[in-house]
Amino acid sequence: MTTLSLTSLHPFRHLLVAFSGGLDSTVLLHELVRLRETGSPLTLRAIHIHHGISPHADSWVAHCRRVCEGLNVPLTVRRVQLEQEGLGLEAQARKARYAAFADALQPGEALVTAQHQDDQCETLLLALKRGSGPAGLAAMPERLAFAGTFILRPLLNTSRAQLERYAQAHHLVWIDDESNQDDSYDRNFLRLRVLPLLASRWPHFAEAAARSAQLCGEQEQLLDELLGEELAALTGEQGELRLAPLAAVSDSRRGALLRRWFAAHSAQMPSRAALQRLWDEVAQSREDACPRLQFGRYEVRRYQEALWWVPMRPGQGDRVIDWEKPWQPLVLPDGLGQLTTGDTGTRVRVSGADERVTVRFRASGTLYIVGRERGRSLKKLWQELRVPPWRRDTTPLIFYGEQLICAPGIFVTREGAAQAQTGWHIDWRKEQDE
Repeated sequence: MTTLSLTSLHPFRHLLVAFSGGLDSTVLLHELVRLRETGSPLTLRAIHIHHGISPHADSWVAHCRRVCEGLNVPLTVRRVQLEQEGLGLEAQARKARYAAFADALQPGEALVTAQHQDDQCETLLLALKRGSGPAGLAAMPERLAFAGTFILRPLLNTSRAQLERYAQAHHLVWIDDESNQDDSYDRNFLRLRVLPLLASRWPHFAEAAARSAQLCGEQEQLLDELLGEELAALTGEQGELRLAPLAAVSDSRRGALLRRWFAAHSAQMPSRAALQRLWDEVAQSREDACPRLQFGRYEVRRYQEALWWVPMRPGQGDRVIDWEKPWQPLVLPDGLGQLTTGDTGTRVRVSGADERVTVRFRASGTLYIVGRERGRSLKKLWQELRVPPWRRDTTPLIFYGEQLICAPGIFVTREGAAQAQTGWHIDWRKEQDE
C-alpha cells in the first residue's frame, strides 16, 4: 500500500491536484482525501485538463466530475488549445497543460501531481537518449518551483505496481487513455516494450534508476551551492552575464555557470553543442559585431562585454500609433507594455489642442535633449545613453504633431520640456520579461 504523509506536503495545506482521471492521479486524490479525513488541515481542489485530442475527452470530464463529487473535492475543468509550434504532440500538450495549471493556482496553493517511480525511470531513460548531463539525468525532483509556488510529487518513490494494488484494495475506478497503448510515442515505447523487459531481468531496475536520478539531483544541488556566489558576482543588475571573468575559467566551469545562468532566466537547458556555439559565435565575436543566438522565444545577445537574455520582439520600424486620448492608457503592440499619463513617469509639457499625439519608433534629424548642449542624431543618443540595440526600434517615442517630445524614462527634448507649473507625466510600463 502507498501512504502519503503531511511531511511530503510540508508546509503547504492548500493543494490543487492535477487530476486526469487515470490510475495515478485517482490514487493520489483518494489518498489526499483520506489524509484530510484523518483531521489533517488540508484544503483540496482538483483540476482536469480537456486537451480535445481524444474522442473520449468529454466522457472523461464526466467521469472526473463524478469522482470529485463522491470525494467532496471541488473540480475545475480547463479546455486548452494546442498550438502548432513544432514541439510534437506530447510536448505541446504538456506545455498547454502546465500553462493552465499556472493560471488556475490560487495564492498560497501548491500544485500536486501524480508522477511515480516508473515515470521517473522513463524520464531518466529519455534523458539518456538525449545525451543529457547530470541536470537532465536528475529527472524529476520531489518538489519544483513553479508559477510562484511549488509542484509537489509525493508519489515519486512509489511504483506503479503499488498504485495498482492500492486502487484494487479501495475499489477505485479510473480512466484508461487509449493513447497510452500507442508505442509511437517515446515514453509509451519505454513503458510498453523496454521497461517490462528490463524488469524481467532486474526486478528492481526502476527503483535503482530512480535512485540514480536522485543522486544526480543531489550533485546538481551541491553545484548550485558551490557556484551560486560566483554566478551572483558575474551577474549584473539587469541579469546580464559579464564575459571577462567567465573567459578566465575552465571550459567545464564556464559551462556549469552558463547553465545556471539559463536556469536563473527559467530557460530550458541548452545542449552542449548550443553552449559551445554560444561561446564561439556570440561571446567571442569581435567587439563591433551584434551577434545573437536564438533559444525558443528568446535570444542571447552580446552587448557591452556581457551576455544578455532578451525576449524576441519584432522591430516596429515606421509604425505610427495614434494616441487619441492620452488621458487613457495606450496598449502597445507585440507585448511592448503600455503608456499611461498620471503622477509618475517622465514629465513633459501638455499637448496643445491642435497637436496630434502619436507614438513612433524612429526619429530623423538633429535632436536637442534637456541637459545637453549639443544636438545628436537618435542613433548617437541611443549609443551615448547606453540603450541596447534590441530596444532601439521597440522603445516608444512620443510625438506632438511632427515634433519629438520624449522617450519615456530615457530623455525629454527641449521642445517637450514642461514649464514650472504646467505639465504631465508619461510612464512606459514594460512587460515583466523585458
